[in-house]
Amino acid sequence: MAYDEALAERVRERLETDGAVAEKKIFGAVTFLLQGNTLGGVEGDDLFLRVAQEDMADALARPGARPYEFKGRVSKGWVYVAGEALDDDALEEWLQVALDATAELPPK
Repeated sequence: MAYDEALAERVRERLETDGAVAEKKIFGAVTFLLQGNTLGGVEGDDLFLRVAQEDMADALARPGARPYEFKGRVSKGWVYVAGEALDDDALEEWLQVALDATAELPPK
């Protein structure tokens, strides 16, 4: 499945602040990494993001959010956000959630 290039570019623009975030294409998606840890990416028309465990309930209550499922299993600490729910403000808020959650992890 191809990913939404326009959404990926919007994410890229917001994460290119100091060179701390790397980009990698994998399994038909584009992922963004902070200190070697995946913080999120774009798959199809959706954004997927890392979320701290204690923030999961709030994250899933937000517009366009749903659990991250892979091969029929829900992955804890991850959410999908529908692309149509990502105006500029929402995108920035979601990326900050992912950056905060990822920054807590040890570098790889």
